[in-house]
Amino acid sequence: MRGMNFQKLLVPVGAIVLLGLAWRSGGWGGVALAGGVIVMFLLLHFNRVMQVLKRAADRPIGYVASAVMLNAKLKKGATLMHVIAMTRALGELRSPKDEQPELYRWTDTGGSYVDAVFNSGKLQSWTLTRPEAEPDAASPSEEENPAA
Repeated sequence: MRGMNFQKLLVPVGAIVLLGLAWRSGGWGGVALAGGVIVMFLLLHFNRVMQVLKRAADRPIGYVASAVMLNAKLKKGATLMHVIAMTRALGELRSPKDEQPELYRWTDTGGSYVDAVFNSGKLQSWTLTRPEAEPDAASPSEEENPAA
């Protein structure tokens, strides 16, 4: 948890240091330039988040094209926003609301699903579950196949 607090403080402290250095080297003109860079960074980040959520809004909650491919692409420490961008769908929340850790599920059309555990927005673990293989009724048995 201590590392998470450090990460949350890193960006604002970095912005303040950047503004301080800009003031020292260029006065108000430097502050204006550094402020513009900071605002541009924030706008680009906001735009990316909006694009990810816009794409996810067009798909059913908890749907993914292939749970097996999602399982292969996941990496520990990935953010929830990154996973939503990969699946292009919001995950189905399976844990109580506003409690940590959070459990989300993405299911494909074949019935396979990935359960992903997020703690403070970072992927901790995940499991792929495939449906039980049913006996294939369409395949001919030895009695039905006279060529055997």
